[in-house]
Amino acid sequence: MKRIIVILGSPNSPKGRLSKIAISRLHKCVEVFNPDNDLILCTGGFGKHFNTSDKPHYNLLQRSLERKGIPKKFFLPSANSSNTVEDATKTKTILSKIDFSEITIITSEYHIKRVQLIFDEILVDIEKTYLGVANNLSLKTLKKLEIHEAKAINGILTHGLYY
Repeated sequence: MKRIIVILGSPNSPKGRLSKIAISRLHKCVEVFNPDNDLILCTGGFGKHFNTSDKPHYNLLQRSLERKGIPKKFFLPSANSSNTVEDATKTKTILSKIDFSEITIITSEYHIKRVQLIFDEILVDIEKTYLGVANNLSLKTLKKLEIHEAKAINGILTHGLYY
């Protein structure tokens, strides 16, 4: 049975240039990818908060991984999502159509607690491993992201998850 590596979306420029956050997640994917056992599912479509380019974010991720030597045959259909909850719900729909043994979800360290809350609820009966990737972001940028994550987690814990 296969392992599915799920790479969560992150920002890119209006011209489609991947952010440091996205690149760090891709590096982790390449590091852990095993062509004898793994398939890859990229997430992220469009959204004013992360992708205003003319290509869906998942397409930018997949093309970058192909340039790094991972052939197209290792990619599942992508999740055309605009936020973390949609990452999980659309991933669940894709996974419902294939056989696999486990999934590994790649995100950033600052994002991992919220990802676990969401994916553990939506993909409740699936064996999951979470990989939180370190980033070389400025302290100011990282602090801003951590504050956003804390507010989002508090919202989930207070009001529940809506999907």
